[in-house]
Amino acid sequence: MRLPALLCLLVLATPADAATPEQHYLGLRDRYIAKFSKAKESDEIYKQHDAALKELAGVLRGLVGPVTIKGLAADGKSNVDTLFRSDVGFGHLDGLSFATEDYKTQAVVTTTTLLTHWLREHRDDGMPQETGAAFRSDRFYYHAIQDAAFAKYAELPVTVPASANAAVAVLGLRGNGGLKGPPDEIDVVAIKGDRVYFIATRDAVKTAEIPACERVWKQMMAKPVNKKDPRGDMAREDQAMDAYTRCFAREAPSQSWYAVAVKKAQSQLDLLPLR
Repeated sequence: MRLPALLCLLVLATPADAATPEQHYLGLRDRYIAKFSKAKESDEIYKQHDAALKELAGVLRGLVGPVTIKGLAADGKSNVDTLFRSDVGFGHLDGLSFATEDYKTQAVVTTTTLLTHWLREHRDDGMPQETGAAFRSDRFYYHAIQDAAFAKYAELPVTVPASANAAVAVLGLRGNGGLKGPPDEIDVVAIKGDRVYFIATRDAVKTAEIPACERVWKQMMAKPVNKKDPRGDMAREDQAMDAYTRCFAREAPSQSWYAVAVKKAQSQLDLLPLR
């Protein structure tokens, strides 16, 4: 009779709300953010910061499991590359990051639970909270990786493997200045089970301006500025950019470079371990 009694005691001793692996990671990450965000920067703090990122990467490897992405290094590091709140680029998508040496191609692998939490953290940045909507928003690609802004120009159709839950591919332009110009970056996001895969490639395809959309841009920029709005100039440019990219998405399928872009997006999707 002692064994059943012992088992009952063990069940009672186990907290019903025991932390999940993702909660353990997030708690550790948040403690480090609190520590480094209030610390006075020094060589010693930088060393501790690097060690903390390595520790977080180790926890993420346990969460994500083994990952092989064709053409990329097998040993991923933390995609969260700063724990200082004041740093540019703070708040990247929690996950393991893999990249080519020149960083022209970068991939991030995470879990659906961490993705959902990250979307909530970026709600005030205008991030859609539903996964499908987020993958179709430029906000996702802006905040997930790197430190540069991203403008989405068009979605690209891809064939989703039967084993995957979903996949989205977008064509866009990334940069720290103006984001109007021929888009050259292709980003692909896919979900398989509870794993989320994101791969981005700069200089992936050579596109060109679309005359019809150039006319839309000029018409929008010719509109008078609301002088009562201190952001009048910026508001006009934002509206012009929205109209321009909507035009680009509409006209892109008729362009000579479009088939090449679609083929490149499919090839990026095929690099991911989805089958």
